[in-house]
Parts: sequence; C-alpha cells; structure tokens
Amino acid sequence: MAFSSFLSLLSVLLAAWSPLAVAQDAAESDVKSIPLRTHTLQTPYLDSDMQSRWFDFGGSTVIRTDQYIRLTSQQPSQSGYIFSRVPLTATNWEIEIEFKIHGTGNLFGDGMAMWVTKDRAQQGPVFGMKDNFEGLGLFFDTYKNNRPGVVFPYVMAMVGDGKTSYDQGNDGKANELAGCSARGIRNADFPTKAKVTYFQDKQLTVDLMYKKEDEWTRCFEVPNVKLPSVTYLGFSAETGELSDNHEIIKVETKNLYSPTGQTSKPGAAGSKDYSRNKGRPSKGNKQKQKQSGGWFWFFMKFIIFGLVVAGAYVGFTVYRTRNRERF
Repeated sequence: MAFSSFLSLLSVLLAAWSPLAVAQDAAESDVKSIPLRTHTLQTPYLDSDMQSRWFDFGGSTVIRTDQYIRLTSQQPSQSGYIFSRVPLTATNWEIEIEFKIHGTGNLFGDGMAMWVTKDRAQQGPVFGMKDNFEGLGLFFDTYKNNRPGVVFPYVMAMVGDGKTSYDQGNDGKANELAGCSARGIRNADFPTKAKVTYFQDKQLTVDLMYKKEDEWTRCFEVPNVKLPSVTYLGFSAETGELSDNHEIIKVETKNLYSPTGQTSKPGAAGSKDYSRNKGRPSKGNKQKQKQSGGWFWFFMKFIIFGLVVAGAYVGFTVYRTRNRERF
C-alpha cells in the first residue's frame, strides 16, 4: 500500500515535469521560416528568354543552366557578379549558399564574396564590387596578402558604413567583424556550403560545411549586429594575376519569424566553434544560460522536495502499520 502510494506520487511529479520540459524545448525551436523565391537561385537559373526575373548578372559571369553560375573562370583579371533586382526587406533571415571554389596548381586567387548591402551591383576593387559599401560583406578570401599568423583560405565579415575603405593590403584586418580559417574549402570533394543567419540588431551567425558532407562547422557568432533595413543580396568574385573558378550552385533564402515573438535563436546543434570569439560567450548567451539554469534548478528542487515528502509518507505509513501490529 505504502509503495503504491509512493509510485503514484512520483508519477504525478513526473507528469508535472514532462509538459514543462516539452514547453521549454518548443520555445527554443520556435523560429519558423518562409522561403523567399525572389532571393533564391537554383537550376536552371534563367527564364525561357534566357534572363532572370529576380537577378541581374554581369562582368565575367557565365551561367550554365544545368550546373552552375560561374562568376570567374580560371583566367587572370576577371570579375563577375550576380545581384538581386528587388530588395531583401525581411528583418530576420537565413541564407544558405552552395558554392564551389576550385582550380589547378598551387597558386590561386583571389576569392569571392556574399553581399547584403544598401546598394546594388557596382563593380570595383573589393572581390569585384565597389569599395566603401554600406551593409554586410562576407569574404571567402583564398589569397593571403599580409596576414601573419592567419591560415588561408579565410572567411571574414565586414559591416561597412558607406565611408570606410576595405583594408585590402592586410586582407581586411582593420575591418574584420569576425572570421575563421577554412583550410579545405577550396577543391573540396563535394560542393561546399555557407549558412548566414541574421536576427535584426541581435545576432549574426555564419556556419560552414566543407570538412564533411552534412557536417556544419561554426565559423563565428556575433551579437548586436545592425544592418540597413533595406538591402540587396549579391555575390561576386575576382581574379588578378592568379585565378580560380568561383561558382554558385544554389542559394536558398528564408524569412525567419516566431509566432511568439521570440526571435533569438540558439547556435546550431553539434557545430564546432572556431571563431576568434571562441570561449567568450556574448552577454545575451550568458543571460540565456543563467535563465535556463535557474529553471533547471527550480524543477530539480521541486522534484527533490517531492521525493522527500514521499519518503516521509512511506516512513510514517510503515511506522503506523508496525504500531497497529504490536497492539
């Protein structure tokens, strides 16, 4: 009788815990997405009239409708781009790019870039686009000019203010928001990927897939990043005396939202962190960890208290039963 009462009480406690745990997990994965066709690229890339409804392209860009968008071929002094025609107005978004950087020989360059900027395509000296841009530039730099102690290829982000020039002589060292080395991103055995996630004024995250297929590696995560409210999405690449093939295979853009209004998203599960901010969690992450830990200990204390009460009840029942048998 006493044991069955204990089991009943324990079942009640576990039943109370389960929905709360499920609710917490649901809150963490509450971010939903809507595909944005206007900012998506996939085969055949072009319409029936050999034009793109949503993107403009130019320079050395060549589109092979069944395979890729080649921004530059392995020829010197090339510069190509592809840019969205309509602005990206989503406040929170995720852009996943499948691309390929490849070529022959041990000397190659210069790299490619992804742009989320206030202005549309204007060719120039920064990976094929203009300098003094306003917005986000994400650079896949394959040629090392002057960055002692940094392994190339190197992926870095710069948030331009429309006035500051890119530090070309030092591979963007003076402008770097965050970055990571990505040795193996060139001539990989499979098309490599980058996933860029942005929550307005809160967080910018970049994950890479280049070591193994279906394995994401965290490049960096930066809090409190502010981009222009209206931007255009684009990609560019350039070659100098050294060259490489720079190809876009697929681009998927999604608008992110939360039905509950909570748009802070935790880091990708299982991803490895190789950013320069590694080991130094942001203030927002510290607060999130503190809040999560508070709830955990609250429910642990609740369960322990319940077990103590159950133990006391069992002990009292056994004591009362023995007294009855004695008399």
